[in-house]
Amino acid sequence: MKKVIAMAALLFLASASSAHAQKAHVGVLFGGTLSDGVTGNGVLAANGNVYDAVDVKDGFSWGLDFGFDTGEKIEVGFLYGQQLSTLRLEGTSTQNVGDLTINTYHPYVGFNFASPDAHVRPYFLIGLGATNYGSVNFTRADGTTGATGSKTQFSTTWGVGAKVYGSGKIGARFGLQWTPTYIKTNSDGWWCDPYWGCYVTGDAQYSNQFQFNAGLSYRF
Repeated sequence: MKKVIAMAALLFLASASSAHAQKAHVGVLFGGTLSDGVTGNGVLAANGNVYDAVDVKDGFSWGLDFGFDTGEKIEVGFLYGQQLSTLRLEGTSTQNVGDLTINTYHPYVGFNFASPDAHVRPYFLIGLGATNYGSVNFTRADGTTGATGSKTQFSTTWGVGAKVYGSGKIGARFGLQWTPTYIKTNSDGWWCDPYWGCYVTGDAQYSNQFQFNAGLSYRF
């Protein structure tokens, strides 16, 4: 995963270095994120309940973005986001485990539907990077405490929105962003054919974040 992030960052830096004379912007975003988790086999807990899903609660989110126009409408940049959430277990009952911080890191390529000097610049972007689920502190049924490990997974991000500028360099930005993060693959069984032989098929599960955001953007 670290190699993937490093390669993506190098591509971003290479593109940015060739675009130093073009328009650039830096911004801060605030909003809310709708999140979901994944399902699995039921586990009988010490409290007598059976849990078969690990969920991520919706919560407040914020982020930073930095980008360069490499041409009239193409942009490369980097997005950092953070969601403040709660990890919880679901099944025969719902149990909050503890506070969870989710960090996302995505170098991206964007397409702007207007010139760099336009007052309104609608955009579409796609990024490749990673999502980090931070450590969660929790209390067991017997009163003892513990903590989950931090986990980083490959993710993509997809966004649409608009940057709005007046006569100055400071403007507003409004957008929607979807970040699916790969978590695991459930085995569906075996598939056989005369040419390829037999192999196990699977159903990939993703944890999704749907973010609604707004913020300030400064272009220079």
